Amino acid sequence: MTDLSHLARPGATITIRVTPNARRPGVELVEGQIRVAVTETPEAGKATEAARAALAKAMGVAKTRLTLVRGATSRDKIFRLDD
Repeated sequence: MTDLSHLARPGATITIRVTPNARRPGVELVEGQIRVAVTETPEAGKATEAARAALAKAMGVAKTRLTLVRGATSRDKIFRLDD
């Protein structure tokens, strides 16, 4: 898993691309874009919540500090890190 602790600044917005139904979960930085692979299906927000948890773990913060700003039903999501 990629270490994204350098992004853990209050008020920062983090743009990610989520891949649901992946064989292996993980977070990686590819050409400046954060990609989060989750094994959950994109039904009822399961993939979004799994992506939030994976991103929080990679950043070293609590998942409750990440607020979804945009992209509830999209693969491209924007999270904000709250205080």
